Amino acid sequence: MSKEQMPKNYQKMQTENPKVMQAVSDLGQAARAEGPLDAKTVELIQMAGAAALKLEGAVHSHTRRALDAGATREEIKHTLIVLTSTIGFPTVAAAMSWMRDITGE
Repeated sequence: MSKEQMPKNYQKMQTENPKVMQAVSDLGQAARAEGPLDAKTVELIQMAGAAALKLEGAVHSHTRRALDAGATREEIKHTLIVLTSTIGFPTVAAAMSWMRDITGE
C-alpha cells in the first residue's frame, strides 16, 4: 500500500511512534511467513476478523489488500456472507458497506 493510501491516523502514528509501528509491521510479516497460507487467503481471513470485531478501517485495509493479492469481489463478498451465522446479519451488513467503500459498488 502506498503512503497516499494509508489513513492519516496511521501515517501520524508512524511519524510519532516509528519503533512501535515497525514492531507491529514485523509481527504481521512474521505471522504471514509462519505458515502455508497464500497472501489472498491471509487477507480474506484478516478481513473476516476485522468484520467480526466491527473495525471499519481494518475492513477497508484488508479489502484493499485482498484485491491486491488477487481476490475477486465475489470472493470478498462470500467471505463476509459466510460470517452471517457466526457474527450476525447486522455486523455482516455493516462490513459489506465498508467493503463497498473500497470496491466502489
